[in-house]
Amino acid sequence: MPTSKNYSPQQLAALTALGLSVPMALGIFFLKPVWDIVLVSFIVIFLGSYGLIVYTLQTFIYRKIKLIYKFIYQTKASKKEEFYYKNILPQKSIDEVREDVETWAEQRKEEIELLQQNEAFRKEFLQNLSHELKTPIFAIQGYVDTLLNGALEKPEVNKKFLQSTSRNIDRLVNLVDDLDAISKLESGEQLLLKDNFIIQDLVKEVYESLSFKADEKQIKCSIKKGCELPLSVYADKEKIRQVFINLVDNAIKYGKQYGTIEASFYKVDGARVLVEISDDGAGISEEHLHRIFERFYRTDMARSRKVGGSGLGLAICKHIIEAHGQSIHVRSKIDVGSTFGFTLQSKKD
Repeated sequence: MPTSKNYSPQQLAALTALGLSVPMALGIFFLKPVWDIVLVSFIVIFLGSYGLIVYTLQTFIYRKIKLIYKFIYQTKASKKEEFYYKNILPQKSIDEVREDVETWAEQRKEEIELLQQNEAFRKEFLQNLSHELKTPIFAIQGYVDTLLNGALEKPEVNKKFLQSTSRNIDRLVNLVDDLDAISKLESGEQLLLKDNFIIQDLVKEVYESLSFKADEKQIKCSIKKGCELPLSVYADKEKIRQVFINLVDNAIKYGKQYGTIEASFYKVDGARVLVEISDDGAGISEEHLHRIFERFYRTDMARSRKVGGSGLGLAICKHIIEAHGQSIHVRSKIDVGSTFGFTLQSKKD
């Protein structure tokens, strides 16, 4: 039995027609107490009122509701939708229509909030990109102008200026390469060449390639005790190499003098291997952790630019791992250090 709030148009019309026909039939009975006349009058009044009310509801109210539905879905109605508007929609109660509209409004609200967030990220991204591009470009411009204005003839300064110009050009090239890499990963253009390989061997290769940087700060790079047992994973080796390079390079940049970097490996289940790169550096405050993988996001602008890098390293790591269908995360505490972890598929037979 529907409640008064959930009456369909037909039920509402029937109740209204009944409310009209009963008192009118009673009035006729008092004027002329003939049951045949009263019964016929009741039926005629009831059917006439019912038909008029249903017609009014469908013509003047549900026609407007039909327009609301068309506006909600913003498409030209197909034959199936026209059948729905003409036959199914009028069967709905006003409350059911209200619920549909409220559901649509909630969805639009969520979409608008998401668009606003994306717009804010887009503006921040463009501002950061502009800054990242302007810094080396202005430096190059300054060095070139100085050389053209006479410094080129001074051997004691021209080589120094050309070397600085070359470094800034390299920075620009790296930035463009990183942006290109992210764009290809996002669009799926960069195919993954997966194969089985020992993950510990790859970490050792990355340690070796970055040893000159680690030696400058006398940072010790190692594999955690108990994690030496070879684990084979199925992934794109060169892409995972890039992930390790970015994570270890960051650990060196932001690590403390005489610090340590430790890699650990665990079998999560029969299908995945968990890889973690830990350091005992300055750490990252909790307020930054949820945004650390965004493009150009830096926890300390001045310090980050001083140590170099495009600001895209962690974003690239995230895209590479997600392209493998896996996830990456970070745990960190100020003055304790950071641990970046990600999963990879176990060896494929």
